Amino acid sequence: MAETALLPAYLIVGADEVKRDTAIARLKDRLAASGMADFNLDERDMQRDQEPDDVLSSLNTFPMGSDFRLVILRGCDKLPKPMSEMLVSYLADPAPTTVCLVVAGSLAKNTRLYKAIQKVGPKAIIDCASKKRWEVPRQVQGMVRRYGKTISTAAAEELVSRVGENTRMLDNELKKLSQMVEAPQIERADVERLVVRTAEVKPWDFLDAMSARDLPRTLELLHLLPPRSEIRTYSLVCSRLRELLVAKALDARGQGRDLASHLGVQSWQVKNHLTWARRFSTEELVDALRGAVQVEESLKGSKDSETALLTWVVDIVSR
Repeated sequence: MAETALLPAYLIVGADEVKRDTAIARLKDRLAASGMADFNLDERDMQRDQEPDDVLSSLNTFPMGSDFRLVILRGCDKLPKPMSEMLVSYLADPAPTTVCLVVAGSLAKNTRLYKAIQKVGPKAIIDCASKKRWEVPRQVQGMVRRYGKTISTAAAEELVSRVGENTRMLDNELKKLSQMVEAPQIERADVERLVVRTAEVKPWDFLDAMSARDLPRTLELLHLLPPRSEIRTYSLVCSRLRELLVAKALDARGQGRDLASHLGVQSWQVKNHLTWARRFSTEELVDALRGAVQVEESLKGSKDSETALLTWVVDIVSR
């Protein structure tokens, strides 16, 4: 089967470093198949001083022993105007035997450079935008396949919680886990045993554990929240309890799908709320909010506000 014809220019844009590296690697591998990559690859860091004429000369150089020449321009987020304008002019009539690969973490769609690359072809823009927080665990499950392993949903979620959402760091940890775990699937216990927490605990992870009535995880994450954050945590717990009450009321009326619009949020932000709400009775949620009154008084006047919050949270989860 013939390979797809290459465009004379591409823009690889987005904060997902692993996606960017994968896209670049595909083009490098295609060039390497010619056996002449050393003569036809020019890779430049555009965050360092570069002369527009030098870059233009490289773009217009004919390939040697290969169908195409590859010029990779990294760090094109904020190019000096002379460089940007040179590229815009070049892209109006690009060399047919050169692939110009513009790489940027971000580049506004209304810039002349973005528009110039977009005109090259419908597939000239390679989107490497980061996933939303809730999508990252699923992405992790796909990433680990390259190492011949699978990872459970719970393990993927735990890994994101411990490492954060940077795909390069996640990929590094997946590689190490794949080497250290003998079983074909990586489980949450493996992540807890082998991965050191480097990311600060997000309050949303704590709220989700509380909503799922997972007491061990709730206590673990509550302990890891930033010190002296009791008042903010208290406020977030109250908000979550109200959300669960709304979810339970709508669910009882058969209107659960309307939850996001009632709360004024995106649907992905409340995708588990109905499931969580069904784990509580209405009386439990109302009692938890009644208990919030005493907790608030303790937070304002007691030196041991941490204990007050802890007791309340334990009561909510373990009723």
